Amino acid sequence: MSSVNVDDLSDQQVIQLMQQGQNAGLSDAEIIQQAQAKGMSADQVQKLQTRIKYLRSKSGTSTSSAADTNTVGRRLNYTPASTDTSNIVNNLFDSLNPKVFGADIFKNKNSSFEPNLKLATPLNYIVGPNDELDINVYGNSLINWKLTVSPDGNINIPGIGVLNVSGKTIEQATAQIKSKLAANNYAIGHGTNVNVTLGNIRSIQVIIIGQVVKPGTYTLPSLATVFNALYVAGGPNYNGSLRQIEVIRNNRIIKHLDVYDFLVKGDQKDNITLQDQDIVRVPTYRTRVELAGQVKIPALFEVLPGETLQNILTYAGGFTDSAYTARIKVSQINDQQRKITDVLEADYNDYIPLRGDKFTVGSIINRYENRVTITGAVFKPGEYELQKGLTLYQLIANAAGLKEDAFTERGTITRLNPDNTTAIISFNLKDVENKVVDVPLQREDVVSISSIFDLRDKYTVTINGEVRKPGKFAFGDNMKVEDLILKAGGFAEGASTKRIEVARRVSDSNPESKSSTVAQVFSVDVDNQITPGTANFVLQPFDIVSVYSLPGYEKQKVVKVEGEVLYPGSYTIKNKNEKISDLVKRAGGLTVFADVEGGSLKRNNIAILGLDKSKTDSTALALEQTTKSNRLKQAYKDSTSNDDQQQRNDFVGIDLKNILKKPGTKIDLLLEDGDELRIPKEQQIVRVNGQVLYPSAVVYDNSKSFNDFVSNAGGYAPRALKSGAYVVYPNGTVKGTRKFLFFNIHPGVKPGSQIYVPLKPAPVGNSLQTILGLTTGLASIGAIILGILSLNR
Repeated sequence: MSSVNVDDLSDQQVIQLMQQGQNAGLSDAEIIQQAQAKGMSADQVQKLQTRIKYLRSKSGTSTSSAADTNTVGRRLNYTPASTDTSNIVNNLFDSLNPKVFGADIFKNKNSSFEPNLKLATPLNYIVGPNDELDINVYGNSLINWKLTVSPDGNINIPGIGVLNVSGKTIEQATAQIKSKLAANNYAIGHGTNVNVTLGNIRSIQVIIIGQVVKPGTYTLPSLATVFNALYVAGGPNYNGSLRQIEVIRNNRIIKHLDVYDFLVKGDQKDNITLQDQDIVRVPTYRTRVELAGQVKIPALFEVLPGETLQNILTYAGGFTDSAYTARIKVSQINDQQRKITDVLEADYNDYIPLRGDKFTVGSIINRYENRVTITGAVFKPGEYELQKGLTLYQLIANAAGLKEDAFTERGTITRLNPDNTTAIISFNLKDVENKVVDVPLQREDVVSISSIFDLRDKYTVTINGEVRKPGKFAFGDNMKVEDLILKAGGFAEGASTKRIEVARRVSDSNPESKSSTVAQVFSVDVDNQITPGTANFVLQPFDIVSVYSLPGYEKQKVVKVEGEVLYPGSYTIKNKNEKISDLVKRAGGLTVFADVEGGSLKRNNIAILGLDKSKTDSTALALEQTTKSNRLKQAYKDSTSNDDQQQRNDFVGIDLKNILKKPGTKIDLLLEDGDELRIPKEQQIVRVNGQVLYPSAVVYDNSKSFNDFVSNAGGYAPRALKSGAYVVYPNGTVKGTRKFLFFNIHPGVKPGSQIYVPLKPAPVGNSLQTILGLTTGLASIGAIILGILSLNR
């Protein structure tokens, strides 16, 4: 990696590097670390990091996830290779080193150059030993022979005799067979015809030597060509020539093969069919040069005598769209060092590439020689040509003129100074429109014309309360209260059309007065049908309209009773003072199996606060309750390892037995909308959860104590906080463990209860230090007590 110049890399090469790194599970930072480990210099590492960040910003991605890397490739028209991760880290930077042009063709699994054995036999095919000839005689005579050529090159035609066909083409062999048949009284050409084809073809042995990946002797079909042989041998290696491949037959070179003819023009004229004992020799290359930068195929190219730089550019597919074509920089070898030479475009056809030349095609400069830009409140903002003598007035005309909302008091021109700093030139748009003032424009001027809407807050009005779609709406001049109510979908059911309040901002509040006005509030009455002109109250920007409900309007409130009552189900509250005992009475009373002590009341948090859901801001309360619920769930999750535990902050602890004995008393709670009264059957088990060895359900026994139930669940776990254990009773009430001196007094357990043992907090600090501190403290207390006793004596 020490020789890699990041400036010479194309975007495709860098994206391919990013893709390969992602396939190997590497982040961008890890790719940079790998580059440093491979020997890339510090300045080139910095450039590579900058290029990767640039490509990500260009594609709109900011992270190095696989999806983002694929996005970069798609937006820059790069298709990633296979995601096979074998050896991918070791070969991570292969894409940054120049590749030999054409070498991959013999490594591609999809281009094996295997001969098609199902095609008609070529007329120039040379027959040899072990070939099978199909001789079909048809017409007046009907005979079909399948004859194999013997090692001596002969075939034996039944009833005719031996005929030597080895070394002859199919066409020549066919003519001989016809002559032989005609000489033996077959009416060839007079009602009888002969067709000779090749059946099973023979195998040949070809020797492949020189600079190939796997030299050796290979057995191939007799229809195999030079490309077939090179493919099975892995193709030329790094030092092998792709342009001067020799085919040697009978100790003389019969053909030179140039792979570039096939790659560039699709020409296979020299890709001849091989014969048995042919030798394919791949010599070392003579001259190889590198072409990098803004060309379509940057690579190492082999150069033949007489070829010029223009030939190399042709092999590389020409320049990219952003290439600077006027000159190409050449790094040449000069004795013991290198030197830089520039080749001008006029000399491309004359420059003869030399050994070790490295050609670099640069990019055009990212700047414009005649661009001006206009932005803001014009109909066609954008970039325009800086024509000779172009002025501000003409540019605005080219942009189709000013929009109606243009701020005409002031506009600006941002202009580049000679040292590339910027200057601001202000102008009055009214003067420019009236041609009182005009400004000649210069290259890279940016004209900015603001909209009046850009220079103030967006005007809105807000409506809350009893409308169908409360919220913020765009303000319009001469907008009235009735118009805003219509935008909000009209009145909701139960809305009061009287005493609609409009709150307005004030700008003259006295900051030195404690009782200064912070808002103007108006009371407006509106007709039920929102008839125009009833209120005729004109709104101003940022007004807040509040619509209230009718004082006596009430929505039905539904409660539910479940379990052991005669008529379980949903009930609508009849009176505001209806209580739990009334609901049980309406449900027909309890069944004989009811566990009255286990009766529980579930109530949502809004009702617990004593609020009526029909008279609250449901959106704000829902948000508050969601936040609170999430906080409680997180705290609960942090404090327990048992996933089966249920949140019980919605349950209100009631004493149903005493409620039914003393209906109407303080313990008999008023019903709220959404209440759920649950009365279970007589329960017979106790659940033990938390920090016990085997959380389980234990059969209730009146003689068992708290610790007995814990013992039935395996006993306390090593980190159990025994002093924090508590019991949740079926009716929703909770009792915790009390402390007396050094003893834990656990609460009693009832059928259907749930025992929970929490986790002991992790010790803070060093445990040895804690023990020493406690010991020291006790010793100090003991010393004080002894001192007091001594004084008393």
